[in-house]
Amino acid sequence: MAPYESDDSTTARRRKAVRYVVPVAVVGVAAGTIGLVPALADSGSPDLPEITAQQLIQKIAESDVERLSGTVKIATDLGLPDLGGLEGALGGAAPTAPGGGDGSAADPSAKLTELATGTHTLRVAADGPDRQKLSVIENAAEYSLIHNGKDVWGYDSASNEVFHGTADESGRSAAEPPATPKDFAEQALKAVDDTTSVTVDGTARVAGRDAYKLLIEPKQSGSTVGAIRITVDAKTWLPLKFTLTPASGGAAVVDAGFTQISYTRPAASTFDFTPPKGAKVTEESEAERQHLIPKGEDDPAKGFDNDFDKGLGKSVEDGSEGMKVIGEGWNSVAVFDTGGPGLPSGDEVGGDLGGFLDSLGDQVKGDFGSGTVFQTRLINALITDDGKIYAGAVTKEALVKAADADR
Repeated sequence: MAPYESDDSTTARRRKAVRYVVPVAVVGVAAGTIGLVPALADSGSPDLPEITAQQLIQKIAESDVERLSGTVKIATDLGLPDLGGLEGALGGAAPTAPGGGDGSAADPSAKLTELATGTHTLRVAADGPDRQKLSVIENAAEYSLIHNGKDVWGYDSASNEVFHGTADESGRSAAEPPATPKDFAEQALKAVDDTTSVTVDGTARVAGRDAYKLLIEPKQSGSTVGAIRITVDAKTWLPLKFTLTPASGGAAVVDAGFTQISYTRPAASTFDFTPPKGAKVTEESEAERQHLIPKGEDDPAKGFDNDFDKGLGKSVEDGSEGMKVIGEGWNSVAVFDTGGPGLPSGDEVGGDLGGFLDSLGDQVKGDFGSGTVFQTRLINALITDDGKIYAGAVTKEALVKAADADR
C-alpha cells in the first residue's frame, strides 16, 4: 500500500510495514556504486534513448506517480523448511495477534505474512497518499486491505472477518505492506556505497510498457545475493518489476511484477468499505498499537535502518546490548546478544522436535566457540551456544568469520 508517493513520510510508512511481509534484509541488502553504462536495446526489445544508471536511479527517485490501478504477481521462495506434521510437536500453538488474544483472521499483521512464501496475485489501486487498496486474490476467497483517509480496513472473505484500524495524525498507517516493485526497489536502492555494481542492462516490455532494466550485483564475495534486477517504466519511471536471485542460482527469491497497469484515476468507490452483514469486526486495540509503535518511537523501523546503515549498536528498553553490525555492504552481519544460552540441541529436546532442530541447522565451531547455523536461500543465521545471534545475507563461512572477528 502507498507505494506511489515519493515523500519522506511515505518512505517511513513503507519501512514500518516491512515486518509484515519479508525480513528487511531480503530487500535492504542492495547497495550500489552507480555505473555509467548506457542502455542499449536488445534484439526484440524496445528501442529507447540511452540512459546511464545514475540518471535512471535519479528518475526512479523523482517519480511522482500517485494514481494507478493494476495487477501484480509476486513469488517468494526463501527456501524455508516445510514444517510438515511438526505442529503437534509444538503443542499445536497458533500465532496470535500482536496485542495478545485470539486475534482476527483479517488482521494485516498476520494475514500479509502469507506473501513471504509462494506465489500470489494482487490487485492494487491508489489515488494519492490517503487512498490505497490492495487485494490478495486466492482460489475461492479474497483478502483486501483498504486505506481511506483515517480508516484502515482489512477484510477476509473466507472467514467473513473485518479488522479496523486508524492511520495516525500524519495519515500514516502501520498496516501498509511492501507488495509492489516500487516498494522493493526503494528498499534495495536506499543504501548506496562502493560494494556494488549498478548498470543499465538493456530494455524490456512489462505490462505493455516500454522499460529500462537496472542490474545490481555485489562486488564482494561471501554474499548469498546473486543479482537484483529492477525494470523501470520509460515514461513514468515507476518500477514495474523487481527480481532478486540468489548467488546459489535457481529460482528467484523475490519476483514481483505488474502484469497489467493503468495510470488513470481509480473510481472513488474503489476505496469505499462497509463491513458486510454478519461479519465479525475486530477493532485495533491500544495494546496492538503500542506493539506496532513502541513508546518514544515514531517509526520503529527507522532505528533499525539507521543501525544497519551506520553499523552502530542501539540500546533497547529491556537493557540488553541491542544490535550492532559487523562488516559492510553486502557482507554486513547483524549481531544480537540475547543475554542467555543458545538453542538446546536436538538430543536435549528429544522427540520429533529435537530431530527437526538437528535437521535444520549445521553445527559449526570457531574462535567464537560453537553454535548452529540455520540457512535459507538468502538469509542465514548463526546462533552461538552462549546466546549470540549473527544474521545476514551471507554464507555460512562468512557468519563464522564474523563471529570470530567479534570475539
